[in-house]
Amino acid sequence: MWIIAGLGNPGARYEATPHNLGFDVVRLLAERYHWSWKLSNRVKAEVCEGELCNEPVRLVMPLTYMNLSGEAIGPLASYFKVPTNQVLAVSDDTELPWGRLRLRAKGSHGGHNGLRSMIQHLGGDGFPRVRIGCQPENWKGDLAAYVLAKLRGDALDLSEHMAEIAADAVEAIFSKGLDKAMTQFNGYNGRPN
Repeated sequence: MWIIAGLGNPGARYEATPHNLGFDVVRLLAERYHWSWKLSNRVKAEVCEGELCNEPVRLVMPLTYMNLSGEAIGPLASYFKVPTNQVLAVSDDTELPWGRLRLRAKGSHGGHNGLRSMIQHLGGDGFPRVRIGCQPENWKGDLAAYVLAKLRGDALDLSEHMAEIAADAVEAIFSKGLDKAMTQFNGYNGRPN
């Protein structure tokens, strides 16, 4: 069993924002495979189940809000006895430029509070992740306001494209293995110069 955790914030207020790219990716995966979402009766999260390349997976969207994502993911992993290295996190990353992905087998939270919460509740940072670049250009002001601001026009189109590519990367992790998926997607640039 794998858990694929898309990180984001629940509610219409947060739709189409950089911080909800993780939600966008797991929703897209559920659509591709015609899996249905349901409210978990164990933790505050929406979940759906299926198989990717013959591996049972549980897609998860925590409803705890971003900064407390681990409060949903940690107990689910514990209940289903999913080892930390089989919990895949999908999140935004303001340190990466728009159009870039970064796949890693493990690592620090890099200042991302959702990943920080997962590390705390999983008991370590040994979980793989797909991080989607959303670095602001010429942004002056609070970074939290930026990641929670609605995307429009070209920025919205690019975010939708990157969600598609990130979903492809998740599928590649299961079909080819993490190392090959990293080779394929870590050099991807959705905004070539």
